[in-house]
Amino acid sequence: MASSTTTTGTERVTAENVLRLFPDIDTRLASTATSGDNDLAGYDEEQIRLMDEVCIVLDEDDKPIGSASKKVCHLMKNINQGLLHRAFSVFLFDSKNRLLLQQRATEKITFPDMWTNTCCSHPLGVPGETGAELDAAVQGVRHAARRKLQHELGISPTQIPLDDLKFLTRIHYKAPSDGMWGEHEIDYILFIKAEVDLDVNANEVRDTAYVSADELRGMFDNPDLKFTPWFRLICHSMLFEWWEHLDHGLEKYEGETRIRRM
Repeated sequence: MASSTTTTGTERVTAENVLRLFPDIDTRLASTATSGDNDLAGYDEEQIRLMDEVCIVLDEDDKPIGSASKKVCHLMKNINQGLLHRAFSVFLFDSKNRLLLQQRATEKITFPDMWTNTCCSHPLGVPGETGAELDAAVQGVRHAARRKLQHELGISPTQIPLDDLKFLTRIHYKAPSDGMWGEHEIDYILFIKAEVDLDVNANEVRDTAYVSADELRGMFDNPDLKFTPWFRLICHSMLFEWWEHLDHGLEKYEGETRIRRM
């Protein structure tokens, strides 16, 4: 089933509104267990376990309100009422300026089998990955990015220096995966150029590929390939321009303070 992307609603996402609609959000950054949850019946055991992770719940200005489990944050019934969380998307390029893509594993609960950027996930509501102001939040997502690059692709943190993860901008988007699950995120875009060794976690990643810009355009022309909605949004709006400036001039795109509403 092909995914589609929807624009964000007009109702303001404020702490007051979110806490009124979702009184079970734990503002002390605690999670709620998903064991025995009917919503998750039939899914992969490891992916169910990961649904207990604690996402950072935000208002529309990217200010943390508290936390809720990954499961709570990704249910469309909650997303459609305005529940919003923080995320990141890593774009890793090799020495030939090829972008490392991954195809998400079949076991994934959201957007299974779809091609996407190198790594896309969430900073957790744990020390070192949170942050209320932009500088602190960027450092938090950098730490989270290194954690997930190792978890999904087996890339050693020693090959990903924190300062080499260049923060470009944030996008705010909403997209369904299927009738039950979806995404509603403020997504931090991180670029890095590095030579890395892969040891892929098959429970997370089905396939990988290094591609040139022209090869990626060709993939989009292939109707048999499916792409995550955030990756498609970024590609069709900003990616190729950033890519052209990877070696010269990327700094003019770094550190954008406004949030791009998609």
